[in-house]
Amino acid sequence: MFKLSKKVQALPPYLFLEIDKAKRKARAEGRDIIDLGVGDPDQPTPKFIIDALSKAAQDPANHRYALDQGMPVLRNAISGWYKRRFNVNLNPDTEILPLIGSKEGIAHFPLAFLNPGDLSLVPDPCYPPYKGGTILAGGKPHLMPLLESNAFLPDLNKIPFMARKKAKIIFVNYPNNPTNACAGDDFYKRLIEFAAKNKIIIISDLAYSEMAYDGYKPRSLLEFPGARDITIEFHSLSKTFNMTGWRIGWASGNPQLIGALAKVKSNIDSGIFSAIQLAGVAALDGPQDYLKSMCRLYQERRDILCEGLAALGWKAVKPKATFYVWIKIPPKESSIDFAGRLLKDADIVATPGVGFGKYGEGYIRMALTVPKERIEEALERIEKIA
Repeated sequence: MFKLSKKVQALPPYLFLEIDKAKRKARAEGRDIIDLGVGDPDQPTPKFIIDALSKAAQDPANHRYALDQGMPVLRNAISGWYKRRFNVNLNPDTEILPLIGSKEGIAHFPLAFLNPGDLSLVPDPCYPPYKGGTILAGGKPHLMPLLESNAFLPDLNKIPFMARKKAKIIFVNYPNNPTNACAGDDFYKRLIEFAAKNKIIIISDLAYSEMAYDGYKPRSLLEFPGARDITIEFHSLSKTFNMTGWRIGWASGNPQLIGALAKVKSNIDSGIFSAIQLAGVAALDGPQDYLKSMCRLYQERRDILCEGLAALGWKAVKPKATFYVWIKIPPKESSIDFAGRLLKDADIVATPGVGFGKYGEGYIRMALTVPKERIEEALERIEKIA
């Protein structure tokens, strides 16, 4: 009866909704599902953050519309955290914008700069909003394959000349979802040179910077010379502090880019609930020992899963960061069929790689977001059907 817009029709199916439907159906049938699919931390938000929310929520002053720009106390906390973590000085008034989760900011940003026919350079496989935000803004994604042969980094030299000229934005995400790859300094330096030469905005998605192992410390792109002229970087409290449902994140970087996103958002939302912003301040300014224990927890799970899969003959390299394991599957089976077989025969949910893009075919992603006992049980189930 009603016809969808061409932009909405062009959107690919959102994979996680389909996975959720399959999970609900299996659970309704009484099956014991081990969910290694969507990356949603299983640990609770730290109590000191919950306490800060509770206190702030009881103050009537926080019940009104929030400032679109975010509360000054939150912007100052973000600036302080960036200084401590990356030794990057950010102006809290012009270089930081709080968001209702980094996802919405990433999806809305292309609206500020893309005109019909413009391109975004999008890694493939990737977090789906990179493509979705581009399409909804009227632009076209130009795919940059992330291949194992190139350490799951985009090969900037292989981007065609015309694509470079039509591109307004390039997305990068390291540590990477879904491949868990990490980028070195050399890549970031090449990326900055490439973007500056071609007058392309860099969108850096840094959501997984605090989930790292074996002494590895991911860097911010804003640490590198020249980056701040052309970069907007997105971060989130979701994974770092187990606050996925709270919906709070931020963008930081070049003031013109921050201002453009703020203008878009002023026409779309009315800011983050002030009590949640104050809880975010508590998270950023509070004790950080929690992060070390979180990383130890995920590292233990990583080792159990990767070593267990290796013993079964599967190819799964231990990630240096993120809480994902990117697993190569047998070449004669599609990732959707393989994930379907895991659910049907072993009651295990894994994410088919093709759901992140065509170059994700041949892989599945498993998340380390269940207790180690469930990971061990998953390995036992896999061994039985292998």
